[in-house]
Amino acid sequence: MTKPYYITTAIAYTSGKPHIGNVYEIILADAIARFKRLEGYDVFFQTGTDEHGQKIENRAKDAGISPQEFVDNVAGDIRRIFDSVNISYDKFVRTTDDYHKEQVQKIFKRLYDQGDIYKGFYEGLYCEADESFYTESQLVDGHCPDCGGEVIETKEETYFLKLSNYQDRLVKHIEEHPEFIQPESRRNEMLNNFIKDGIRDLAVSRTSFKWGIPVSFDDDHVTYVWIDALSNYITGLGFDLDGNHDELYKKYWPANVHLIGKDILRFHTIYWPIMLMALGIELPKQIFGHPWLLVNKGKMSKSKGNSLYSDDLIAQFGVDPIRYYVLRETPFASDGNISPEVIVERYNTELANTLSNLVNRTISMTKKYHAGQVYLPNEYNEIDEDLKATVLATKGKVVEKMNELRVSDAIQEVFTTLRRTNKYIDETEPWILGKNEDKERLSTVLYNLIEAIRHAAVLLSPFIPETSENIFRQLKFENTSFDSLDTFDGTTEVVLDKPEPIYNRLDVEATLAEFEERIAIEQEPVVEIKPEIEFDDFTKLDLKIGEVIKCEKHPKADRLLVSQIDIGGITKQIVSGIAEYVKPEDFVGQKVVVVANLKPVKLRGVLSEGMVLAASDDNGLEVVTVNMDKGVTVS
Repeated sequence: MTKPYYITTAIAYTSGKPHIGNVYEIILADAIARFKRLEGYDVFFQTGTDEHGQKIENRAKDAGISPQEFVDNVAGDIRRIFDSVNISYDKFVRTTDDYHKEQVQKIFKRLYDQGDIYKGFYEGLYCEADESFYTESQLVDGHCPDCGGEVIETKEETYFLKLSNYQDRLVKHIEEHPEFIQPESRRNEMLNNFIKDGIRDLAVSRTSFKWGIPVSFDDDHVTYVWIDALSNYITGLGFDLDGNHDELYKKYWPANVHLIGKDILRFHTIYWPIMLMALGIELPKQIFGHPWLLVNKGKMSKSKGNSLYSDDLIAQFGVDPIRYYVLRETPFASDGNISPEVIVERYNTELANTLSNLVNRTISMTKKYHAGQVYLPNEYNEIDEDLKATVLATKGKVVEKMNELRVSDAIQEVFTTLRRTNKYIDETEPWILGKNEDKERLSTVLYNLIEAIRHAAVLLSPFIPETSENIFRQLKFENTSFDSLDTFDGTTEVVLDKPEPIYNRLDVEATLAEFEERIAIEQEPVVEIKPEIEFDDFTKLDLKIGEVIKCEKHPKADRLLVSQIDIGGITKQIVSGIAEYVKPEDFVGQKVVVVANLKPVKLRGVLSEGMVLAASDDNGLEVVTVNMDKGVTVS
């Protein structure tokens, strides 16, 4: 019986068009799903769209259309984008689907009936950008800890999920199943920064907007985004709270892996497992928080004008080169980077030179010396055996990397073998064999080249499927199964046709100029102006020049520094999110601008009595420094 494998992505939020950083996740998931199918697993790959929330209600109102019409348009565009990068999903779920809404209402009611949800009031800080509530201690320099956006004071009636009831059980599960949260650095972050210090009960309904799944027993409330969105992983399989599950749910749950961005790891590793525990449902086997794909080493943002979109990239470079690039360039646990210059470099050096040129040369030599006829090999020598051993070892290396979801490393294993195969041409000099009419030796060399290419093309098929199909067609491969890679004899005696170059080298300057013209990548950032304030509001700020007299790292947060700043006879302790850009020892002695009358808050358990002014852009952050006496008032 074929073993089932269930993989999901986070469902895309339908507030707007996703950029390539968002699309990277679906390409990554597709590569994993295709590889598992290649291995022989019975794969079910689910993705979709998250279609409720205040942001969508506001966007629809601004557009002058209904929220449903708004999400229909955006969801259709997201699905088109996914299809355009050759995504082999089995189910595209939408949270506005009737079945999903029905089950979410049942789930909410069950949790309420059994005492895991209770009614109360939420008073605190809310980030509309990621639709999340926070306490002051969770903010980073007064901003949302996840997206860095603005937070607003809010108070409204809400229902709460008793997360605290399940804290010990969640910690026990994470510690007993180290594979549950991956990579390891993400697991440590969740345990140490979010769970062990205490989990606050979660607001799970809203009354301040209407575009959501109604709470069945309270008309004033709609279900909050996370109970709604997270439930898609089971409702998409036909989960039924009354026990009348679809066969898909019986077959594929629990999920083998939820593939998500590192910025929403907290919701998937705390809220989702606790929801499942409360419902008596088995937890997913693994939650993998992948890194981000940055553009020119900065996070993509529409407001900054630096977003790259798959439509433009595909139009310029093609589908497989973009799939290859984002998978190849993004490491296992650290952020990747995308830029037109590096795309062209990878295209030319790896796709055109290492891969395409190898295929083209091999077919051309077969046509020239053997009229296209592929002959079976004869006697092997030491050089042949070395190539054969390298090729046969590649499958195991790729499997090992893919079992750990190290997709970039897996691809590089294949290209290491391709480079070894290119070296084999230099070692065997088939053009001399052809000139000397050493047919038997030349037959063996050409066969070995073709067989090495066959292995590589099969292993690359999950990552660049159209390219592999092109190679299969040109070399007339009949054996393209995973099992056929266990031996070095899968190539049959066929007659090859004239080669068709898969990738031609790009002219660097011309390609970059054309791409810049296509997307106007160097456009000026769009500056967002906040709502106007009265002069009296500004005068409430007490801005002082202060001298940093002591600075050290925050004991519980790597991004924060704790500074003692003398503002003229008074020393303020200030916690700032600048550790990535400022060394404590370099900060001491600096004259900085301090907001001296900011209400004190605790940031990760340490009291902060003000704020240091700084500026940031795509290239980093700089603290505003001056050359004036401490205690001077800034006005």
